[in-house]
Amino acid sequence: MDSVLRLAKRFIPKPIFKALQPAYHLFLAYSAAVVYMFPSRKLRIIGVTGTNGKSTVVHLITSILEEAGEKTASISSLRFRVNGEERQNTLKMTMPGRFKMQKFLREAARSGCKYAVLEVTSEGIKQFRHIGIDFYIAILTNVTHEHIESHGSFDKYRAAKAELFKKTKIHILNGEDLSIEYFLKIPAESRVVYSKKDLPVDFKLKLPGNFNIENAVAAYHVGKVLGIDRDAIKRALEKVEFVPGRVEFVQKDPFPVVVDYAHTPDALRKVYETLRSPVKNGGRLICVLGSAGGGRDKWKRPEMGRIAAEFCDEIILTNEDPYDENPESILNEIKAGFSEPPQNPLLAKEWSGEVVFKKILDRREAVRSALKSAKTGDVVIITGKGAEPWIMGLNGTKTPWDDREVVREELKNLEK
Repeated sequence: MDSVLRLAKRFIPKPIFKALQPAYHLFLAYSAAVVYMFPSRKLRIIGVTGTNGKSTVVHLITSILEEAGEKTASISSLRFRVNGEERQNTLKMTMPGRFKMQKFLREAARSGCKYAVLEVTSEGIKQFRHIGIDFYIAILTNVTHEHIESHGSFDKYRAAKAELFKKTKIHILNGEDLSIEYFLKIPAESRVVYSKKDLPVDFKLKLPGNFNIENAVAAYHVGKVLGIDRDAIKRALEKVEFVPGRVEFVQKDPFPVVVDYAHTPDALRKVYETLRSPVKNGGRLICVLGSAGGGRDKWKRPEMGRIAAEFCDEIILTNEDPYDENPESILNEIKAGFSEPPQNPLLAKEWSGEVVFKKILDRREAVRSALKSAKTGDVVIITGKGAEPWIMGLNGTKTPWDDREVVREELKNLEK
């Protein structure tokens, strides 16, 4: 079906193609649901949307349901999972196309699953991939700026997220998000508004960062709404030591090396804030980062540069997913943010305007450089890819990749 869309885009005039595209996506959504006989009607579907934290919340909800003995399926940017059996999501697409999605749900239903937990994206909603799926619970993690160029504005981006909630019975909303009042206006049969304070004091999370407390609380409330035993919820949340590629410590000694997916300014800031505390006296936060190409949210590149300049003692700019863009130009756009002073007044007082950085386009070489530079007391953080299996290049080329494996390989090389 994607090949049909590419051909249409090539031969149909742009204004006509743009006008017909929504109808095309809607037709595919209903067709897929009919072909696979509306499998979501045999499941309780839990949809998780937001800018950041979706994959982690899907992971945590799935862990809670499985700990309680419930047969569960889930889809996230990381994996496809049915009854404890999983395979990696190598699609480079968080929310699969309509036919893949409906086929997965039919597989889940036929496997006897009671629940399916789905990561739902604004791009997926824009292309009606949620149509034909009966959602029972919808969760909002947060809404910050992303996909603005694709949607046209922040308001349109947020409105796309809101579509998930309009036909969903139960809403679980982050009360600490700035858009909470917007989502409270959407009618619901039942609603939970949560905050970090909701996590019971006897729950001892292994996941680092305040943002993961929010993620855990969202999953906790899903468990409560579904009537899951409190002890099962507690056991499940406390068992999770990390989510692949999300603040994942590849090494802890003699210096921590962390891989994280952070690819938005908000996520980058939260990760850097979390990792400043392990930096010991005299230690440095060494940051490897880039930004995706393909016309994806160019506005955020200097903003991410500014955040890196605020928190990082040494910065290595490198290739991420350039697609058809010039990688050097992407790095220069990130670098443009280095000249702006930090937002934090305490950091701004100490800011000299000098940023220690280097540009190394080859991502492996960039990782190697960061590891060679690090000493006891430092922390190395590599962002942008997380557990993604590819680097996306010119004309849709895919280079096999895993930041975590590259770190392990380069650490072994340093030992020789």
